[in-house]
Amino acid sequence: MIQFFNASVETDNRFLLQDINLKITKGEFVYLIGKTGSGKTTLLRLIYMDLLPKKGNVIVDRFSSSSIRRKQIPLLRRKVGVVFQDFKLLRDRNVFDNVAFALRVVGSPRRKIKSRVLSVLTQVGLHHRRYQMPDKLSGGEQQRIAIARALANEPFILLADEPSGNLDPEASNGILDLLEDINRKGTAILMATHNYNLIQKYPHRTIMLEDGKLNENAKLN
Repeated sequence: MIQFFNASVETDNRFLLQDINLKITKGEFVYLIGKTGSGKTTLLRLIYMDLLPKKGNVIVDRFSSSSIRRKQIPLLRRKVGVVFQDFKLLRDRNVFDNVAFALRVVGSPRRKIKSRVLSVLTQVGLHHRRYQMPDKLSGGEQQRIAIARALANEPFILLADEPSGNLDPEASNGILDLLEDINRKGTAILMATHNYNLIQKYPHRTIMLEDGKLNENAKLN
C-alpha cells in the first residue's frame, strides 16, 4: 500500500531523511517516533507528496513519487487523510462546514456531502455539535473534528502528526480510542508521536527515526 525505496530528502547539504526503506500494509497501525527534528513530519509529507524525495522513490497506492504529475496529487490526497497537532480548523465555519469543506473541494454532490458529514461526525461522537463554531469546542473535540474531516473522503490511510500533542491525558486517551476504532474498521493509521505512555497503553508496530535514518526495531526507554 505504501512503500519507500531508498528515499532521501536533503536541504542545505544536510540529509533530513536518508535511504529510507519502509513498507506499510493495508489496515496496519504504525507508530512513528523520534526526537524533535528527526524527520517525522518530513516522512509524512513524502506520503501525501507535499514533498518529493531527492533520491529514491515513494509508492502510495498506484502513485509513484518519481512519475506523479502535479494534477494527480489532489487524486492521491483523496486517498490519504491527514491530521495535525494544531487541528487546522477553519475558524469562520461551523463544525459541519469544516468537515464538508473536504468534500466540496473535490466536487462531491450536495446530497452525498450531507450524508457523509453526518456519518463521520457520528463516528467521532460529535454529531450533536455540528452547528457549533470551533472556538466553542474543547481541544479534544477540535481534534475529533479534524479526524472527521480527514475521514470524509474515505481514505485508506490516516496520517496523524502528533494528534495528542496539545491535549491533556484524558483527551489523548479518547483520541487513541477513536483511532483504534477507525483502524478496526479497516483504515490504516500512521501516527507520529512523542507520547510513549500512549504507545505502551495502545501497543502497535513502532518505528523510529534517528538522525534521518529509520530504525525498524525501535525500543522504548
